[in-house]
Amino acid sequence: MTQTMLIALALALPAPAAPVQTTEQRQVSAVELFALAAKAEGAGRPDDAETMYRALARDPDAEIRAEARFRLGQLLERMGRKREAATTYRALLDEKPDAARVRLELARLLTQLGDEGAARRELRQAQAGGLPPQVAQLVDQFAAALRSRKPWGASLEVALVPDSNVNRATDAATLDTVLAPLQLSRDAREQSGIGARIGGQLYARVPVAANLALVPRVSGQGDFYDRGRFNDVSASALVGLEWSLGRDRLRPSIGGTQRWYGGSPYARTATAAIDWQHPLGSRAQLTTSATIADTRYRGNRLQDGLLLNGAIAYERAFSARAGGSLTLSATRQTANDPGYATAGGGASLLGWREFGRTTVYATIGLRRLEGDARLFLFPQRRKEWNVSLGLGGTFRRLQIHGFAPIVRLDWERNRSTVGIYDYVRKAATIGLTRAF
Repeated sequence: MTQTMLIALALALPAPAAPVQTTEQRQVSAVELFALAAKAEGAGRPDDAETMYRALARDPDAEIRAEARFRLGQLLERMGRKREAATTYRALLDEKPDAARVRLELARLLTQLGDEGAARRELRQAQAGGLPPQVAQLVDQFAAALRSRKPWGASLEVALVPDSNVNRATDAATLDTVLAPLQLSRDAREQSGIGARIGGQLYARVPVAANLALVPRVSGQGDFYDRGRFNDVSASALVGLEWSLGRDRLRPSIGGTQRWYGGSPYARTATAAIDWQHPLGSRAQLTTSATIADTRYRGNRLQDGLLLNGAIAYERAFSARAGGSLTLSATRQTANDPGYATAGGGASLLGWREFGRTTVYATIGLRRLEGDARLFLFPQRRKEWNVSLGLGGTFRRLQIHGFAPIVRLDWERNRSTVGIYDYVRKAATIGLTRAF
């Protein structure tokens, strides 16, 4: 039903305009090449048709490029090359963000590829750009009923990460304590380095009922440096349910995480979580989440305790090219030693904008944290303000095999009354991400 609805509403919109040329000779040439490509596909020669569409997609005229990319995307989809088709539609939208039918075609493909979140985002962007009333109604119905059909999926991310403070440590050589000044070893102080970040996940979706699916998931991430004592690796396994309740989506899950630091076990966490997704009109979405985790630290049992976290996020499409979100969160960490127990809360803003074949985003976050009591060695109770800034971009013009380079710059300042937690950090991420 989901795919049928999207096909119907996509066909209710016009395709990109047929090419209109200012030079009669070039118009005939383009029209003839389109006709030859269609004839080649009809004769069972899709590779020849693909070659001609790709040639037309480099035409100086924007209308010819749009028509060629649209037809190429449909051809690639019929050939079973859905990821390439999605990349082709994205290239078309980079030049023509208001091409609603193309955006709906991309949303349908993303659904088939198992990326429900991205499909919903494309629908919101299409609605923000304006749709005919009958099509807008169909889109709204589809958005309410959207469910990913892909039985399994996987992802992999690889990046180079230069970081001025890989261990998020203070740059002070000594710290004031209630006994005497404490001399810090070099490893306990701020360390810079260039690391490699590798992350990925694998999931399956097992239908249980019409509106219910079982979703097991495993994931992992690691930051690796030439000095192995700063390597930070974590692995998680979760099993959850996806339950559709009308226009809403409910996802409870349970699982665990193991973290290693410097090659040694650092912490083990048992987690239960639930999140709720609720659409707000055609352009916005509200997501709330709650997590409770029992955390055990290998090196310091005084830190053992419960971690409770709650968050609410509001995401909105401003136009066919821009959007943003606001997230509010609260955290409570208990511990065997009250000095390690903390309570905190914060807010973060995200905004993004497409400029042709480049997507630029910016983030800003502010967080407050306070400890229940002072740690034995330090004269003051822990109180902190954390400010973070981020700026990044995805450059789809340079894509390779459906992946595009992404560059992100981050700055973080954690101002704390306890010197060991007081630090400044600057980092860059240079990696690859999907081009659609």
